Amino acid sequence: MAQKVVIGLSGGVDSSVAAWLLKQDGYEVIGLFMINWHDTTGTLYGDCAWKDDLTFAELVARKLDIPLHTVDLSVFYKQRVVDYMFSEYEKGRTPNPDVLCNREIKFDLFVDAAKKYGAEYVATGHYARCEAIETENGQKYRLLAGVDGNKDQSYFLCQLSQKQLSTAMFPIGHITKPEVRQIAESLGLATAQRKDSQGVCFVGKIDLPVFLQQKLKAVEGVVVEIPSDCPVYKEKNNLDLYDTMQPYSYTIDMGKVVGKHSGAHFYTIGQRKGLNIGGMQKPLFVIAIDVVNNIVYVGQGEDHPGLYRKALYVSEHDIHWIRPDLALDEGDEQRFRVRIRYRQPLQDASVLKLENGLAIVFDQAQRGVTPGQFAAWYAEDELVGSGVIAY
Repeated sequence: MAQKVVIGLSGGVDSSVAAWLLKQDGYEVIGLFMINWHDTTGTLYGDCAWKDDLTFAELVARKLDIPLHTVDLSVFYKQRVVDYMFSEYEKGRTPNPDVLCNREIKFDLFVDAAKKYGAEYVATGHYARCEAIETENGQKYRLLAGVDGNKDQSYFLCQLSQKQLSTAMFPIGHITKPEVRQIAESLGLATAQRKDSQGVCFVGKIDLPVFLQQKLKAVEGVVVEIPSDCPVYKEKNNLDLYDTMQPYSYTIDMGKVVGKHSGAHFYTIGQRKGLNIGGMQKPLFVIAIDVVNNIVYVGQGEDHPGLYRKALYVSEHDIHWIRPDLALDEGDEQRFRVRIRYRQPLQDASVLKLENGLAIVFDQAQRGVTPGQFAAWYAEDELVGSGVIAY
């Protein structure tokens, strides 16, 4: 009897082709469509995007001759992803809801729903790979980058556990996006030329300040420009590791007030759009936010020193090893390749296990190190671990 695989059929081309590949490999494939969000407040399109997605998922299921079911996880999605998102922005941090959605919804609650249909495995259309290996500590699962370097989505899976990977399948991880489109075209799938979804996972493209104002109040504050020759940057040279990890600290008297904003928590480090301040020689970028005093600090130009950091810190409770057998002990240091945002080229760095956390020291200073985002470290093409950037 064929093994049962439930695939998250999203109405996109990737999951459509993933479902077909599973059928080709002899699995009994069952489609399951997730409804995770109903509210349209703050979205850039008025209608619920999931309704269109469901229509496409139904067309694909019919074409592939597989059953399709739906599951509404919106209550849990709000609790585990959206409420977390609001909380993080309120603290002046920038969360990654897509990473949380995979850990908390797609590979947790969705798996529970899939088991009701007798599923032995759960598949998604992620561009990533998973393989089982035998180690001295028994069988372990490796999370590997997708072979398509332009579409590799392993970063979004950086918080998955060994248990979650043990039942996960990524059927398109070994092929490229153009090949996926070509397969969909040859099969006559309705999703063949459908654009990839954008914005927040299951919510869609949003006007962030409007979306966040559901919970966070708009409060007027000042925008302060910090000059590139501010003494705080010279003081960072030749400091020890602890001081190097610390973010730059600013006060109003270090710069000049150049404008106003409606709430520091609506901004993120590295942001350019949305400041609405003109008349400068170079574009302004957010270099720091102070949610306690409601101040947004900015600097002129992409080369402003306030945009760059040499090291970052991950708190002890936010360190996650996908491969616990490769975890560093206190005092250990190891070379990894690291990224701090999706699609960022991997960066050479040293990872050091400290008494109460983890330090990542880059060979080259990194632009836009953002608290709340995830740092993910790789050994060649294997994603070994990740952690929330504390500062």
